[in-house]
Amino acid sequence: MKRREFVASSALGSLGLVSSTIGLGPLAAGSRSLASLAEPSRGRAGTRKILIAGGGFDTPFIRYMATLTGKPRPKLCYLPTASADRPEGAIRWFQDCAPLDVEPFVQDSFISSYRMTQTFEEVLLSMDGIVASGGNTLNQQAIWKAQGIDQVLREAWDRGIVLGGASAGSLCWFEEGTTDSRPKELSTVTCLGFIKGSHCPHYDREAPRRPLYHKLIGSGQMKPGYACDNDAGIYFEDNEVKRVVATRPDARAYYVSAAGGMVTERPLQPEIIT
Repeated sequence: MKRREFVASSALGSLGLVSSTIGLGPLAAGSRSLASLAEPSRGRAGTRKILIAGGGFDTPFIRYMATLTGKPRPKLCYLPTASADRPEGAIRWFQDCAPLDVEPFVQDSFISSYRMTQTFEEVLLSMDGIVASGGNTLNQQAIWKAQGIDQVLREAWDRGIVLGGASAGSLCWFEEGTTDSRPKELSTVTCLGFIKGSHCPHYDREAPRRPLYHKLIGSGQMKPGYACDNDAGIYFEDNEVKRVVATRPDARAYYVSAAGGMVTERPLQPEIIT
């Protein structure tokens, strides 16, 4: 069945904003170079790559994603479906990309046939990296499935286009996880399943997250998986953890599992990126 055609449309188009590029900023003292962090992926066409953060996918994470592409000036796309294509998110994306030698782009999901001349495949598969926004994960998944974006993202992943994001933009790549996408209380959501297991974002910033995640994993209702504080993240190649990174010293990531009903958190020590 032929997929419907849509144009790549920037949320900033009506605002007349353009991206700006400057050289890469310096690394923090004592941290490993980002080029060296990316070395395992370079020259390996088709390596499936995902870079997540528990919250706060800002300039340092975008810079790291850029190195993972292996391109001198990569094309990076912001996909703000979970935030209902809010212009404020697109503005922030361009601001975060401004200090970097990247070509930033925004692809809306709430589109019109009259303004579109390309398919989602043509737009997204032309990118070197794709960052999913935070927001409502449940709505994001429904829209992606309705538009066929979920299948395009899988093809992008298989091709080695670097995927990533924070909050809903990190949760979306896993099989399942905890979400605030429904009324009244935190619940669970089923996602794309590129990364096996579960995920819990905002581990240190939203008090109900940690106890619910422990309860679900301890009872066997949710698969073991990865929890990330805000400003902490994990880089996966296929389903293997390759690097754990953070933008502040006290931000952590964890592998959370259970045996005999007892929940265990295994801290994953991050490397600082700036």
